[in-house]
Amino acid sequence: MRHDGRTPDQLRTIRIQRGFTKTSIASVLIEAGSTMVLCTASLEKSLPPWRKSKDPTVPPKGWVTAEYNMLPGSTTPRKQRDRSKVDGRTTEIQRLIGRSLRAVVDFEALGENTLTIDCDVLQADGGTRTASITGGFIALADAVRQIQVPGAKPILLDTVAAISVGVVDGVPVLDLDYVEDSRAEVDMNVVMTGSGKFIEVQGTAEGAPFEQETLNQMLSLAKLGITRLTELQKP
Repeated sequence: MRHDGRTPDQLRTIRIQRGFTKTSIASVLIEAGSTMVLCTASLEKSLPPWRKSKDPTVPPKGWVTAEYNMLPGSTTPRKQRDRSKVDGRTTEIQRLIGRSLRAVVDFEALGENTLTIDCDVLQADGGTRTASITGGFIALADAVRQIQVPGAKPILLDTVAAISVGVVDGVPVLDLDYVEDSRAEVDMNVVMTGSGKFIEVQGTAEGAPFEQETLNQMLSLAKLGITRLTELQKP
């Protein structure tokens, strides 16, 4: 048993509230235990200048991007607002979210549209980046459903979810909260499609190196967790 009573292969309680705000084309509040992230989708019927083709015979290819931020009251002590410059951690996480979502988008089918997924952490207790990816995909999928033309080529090729795994007190565990993450011997974030393909694996030994057997155990846990999250992502 873990400090919160979960078994090693057990997710925290996941809560998903679609349509959490009314000003975005799609939105979702996702909670993983005490971690809370608001993910919203915004649509622009245009492309960034660098994305536009100079050849008028080439069909336009859409774009999906993401932004991530932790609100000042999401953690203790208070986090300073990113007013003039986004810090390195924030930049790295929002790039990860963007890469993860773009991995399952057919940009030609998206056409001359840009979708921006904003992930704002309201409360942080570990796993904010993975919750942002899982919730960000829900917001993306809900937005795509509103612009998808019936009978046209599907814009989304698959689903995406992410989860953390790690080794705590010598035991591989799924979905670490802050207490576990802060003392984990190994910390890993795994992003996968609903069909079971890997998009990204970020793993670090916080102390001593770990064996491949341990890596395999963590990947198996991650796949189990993402299978469950994929079910929860369905409308």
